[in-house]
Amino acid sequence: MREQSHNALLSPGDFVRHLGRPDWGLGQIQSMIGTRITVNFENAGKLLIDGRVVELEPVELPRR
Repeated sequence: MREQSHNALLSPGDFVRHLGRPDWGLGQIQSMIGTRITVNFENAGKLLIDGRVVELEPVELPRR
């Protein structure tokens, strides 16, 4: 059985990157319903991600 993914630790408002699509840029999670994650990426717009297939990488933004 697979280890729990990082996606389970994410929540709406978190910033992420899709490591397989670096050209999409920084994304912010809009909503999470089960394994369906809606992310608004700076270069690709709002996309629905299947959390069972895609592992999103959390991004810590520098504090201002």
